[in-house]
Amino acid sequence: YDKDEIREVLKIPVALREQWGAYKNLLCGVTTVVNHGERLKKHPGFIRVYEDGHSIHSVRFDRKWWLALNNPFKSRRAVAIHTGEGIDDAAGREIDTLISRNFLKRDMIGIHGIAMNEKQAGAFKALVWCPESNLFLFGQTARIDLLKKHVPIIFGTDSTLTGSWNIWEHIRLARKTGCLIDDGLYDTLTVNAAQIWDINRGEIAEGKDADVVVARRKKDIGKADQFFKLDPKDILLILCGGRIILFDEELHAQLKRVNVNQYGRISVQGTCKYVAGNLPELMCEIKRYYPGINFPMI
Repeated sequence: YDKDEIREVLKIPVALREQWGAYKNLLCGVTTVVNHGERLKKHPGFIRVYEDGHSIHSVRFDRKWWLALNNPFKSRRAVAIHTGEGIDDAAGREIDTLISRNFLKRDMIGIHGIAMNEKQAGAFKALVWCPESNLFLFGQTARIDLLKKHVPIIFGTDSTLTGSWNIWEHIRLARKTGCLIDDGLYDTLTVNAAQIWDINRGEIAEGKDADVVVARRKKDIGKADQFFKLDPKDILLILCGGRIILFDEELHAQLKRVNVNQYGRISVQGTCKYVAGNLPELMCEIKRYYPGINFPMI
């Protein structure tokens, strides 16, 4: 890590960093994120942040993890925890320790699981796979090709310190591993995640809440590549719960009932987008604390 950069980022108030994190996901077409950590100071209002679960950092870095895991007042809530985040024997033993001390048999959602084996996988409700972060830090990632037979897989990105802000780069890297077929990888981002977190989204179907992302169609490529080769510049329209939260300038004339004063205008990857709220103002506010910061949009 670049310690100087981390020091500068930490000067930015937490509430502003949280807002930027929400916008980063929105610009990539993400409408729901799961917060693994302290509850947000302020919810963004334009995308959904799921915080109904119970988070524990890890066996290694949380001194009282086993007390938190066996808290009877939270026994009905799934617990998300980093586990097996390493490539040595200790990382594998850590997973065994976690499983053996889950006295209340709580639903556990493991994060990373690089050292996880097939037997251990069966003890978890789901595994959050963060391939780009894993490869950056350890040079390898979880054996999803084996683990998927024993535990549902859902997609994660972890910190932008260990990967690109653009989730599509993470997705393409995951595809290159060959651990999942295209449909399986798509499901980790949609239906699997919605089912594990019990969110009424993840697919376009009767009775589901309306989260829809519309993207510009690319020429001369197949159906799967239409999805996996997307980038923020390709996104034309995003609906979250039926509300328009982002649209491309190309659609401006067609959206006559939209009040553009409720959106901030920014340029991302050479395309102009109207984004719910006031992202330009947020960027200016962040620069007050970190003047040298480079945003991926203007």
